Amino acid sequence: MSSTSPRYRQIEDYLLERIRSSEFPVHHQIPPEEQLARDFGVSRMTANKAIRDLVQKGYLVRQAGLGTFVTDRKAESSLLEVFNIAAEVRSRDHEYSNDVIRCEEVQADDEVALRLGVRLGARVFHTVLVHREDGVPIQLEDRFVNPRWAPDYLRTDFSKQTPNEVLVASCPISDVEHVVEAVLVDAEVTHLLDIDTTTPCLSMTRRTWSDDHLISYARLIHPGNRYKLRSSMRSGPAMPDPLPGQRS
Repeated sequence: MSSTSPRYRQIEDYLLERIRSSEFPVHHQIPPEEQLARDFGVSRMTANKAIRDLVQKGYLVRQAGLGTFVTDRKAESSLLEVFNIAAEVRSRDHEYSNDVIRCEEVQADDEVALRLGVRLGARVFHTVLVHREDGVPIQLEDRFVNPRWAPDYLRTDFSKQTPNEVLVASCPISDVEHVVEAVLVDAEVTHLLDIDTTTPCLSMTRRTWSDDHLISYARLIHPGNRYKLRSSMRSGPAMPDPLPGQRS
């Protein structure tokens, strides 16, 4: 550890080194703040910042009354917000990459027309990407986009920008709808995700709006043993359930 780096960063590096070497395996309880502060000759506030930063990055999790433990570091997405998957992967200090499987203009079939709010047979943009974390597939993204609102979508170099980045830049997201279910997938998807045919997956159907415009409909498939979904909610006034076809 460099003596010139901030003291809290030295504690982070110490903990990360032991997590990555498996000296501190998944579910291992790390030393308490008081001990880290004493061992590194710093204030408890400094030790707390190091732990807090690693919690935010997903390496650690706090359990009230018990302590702080090493997490399993599965890729994670929020159900209440839409994040760029490349940024999520890099926030975990991992390498992001993708494979572009399809990038084409197609005619909307019954399902796409219904989900995207266009006429049957209307032209829509279609992309299929496999997103990877440290080379391991973590998500298959099958997306349809209304070309009226993102006319340059198919001209994107998706090795440099994800579909999310492109759409957010041209059509800032105002509303999002998520539907999640557990599924078993077909042979083509298992091949793309490099999983066994018996591996359970999480399928998340996502629709996004910008103002009153329905921009995108996507099906995101994640291997269940490599991914987790997170949701949190603040208490507040109860909201009525949306009617069929309405945004939630």
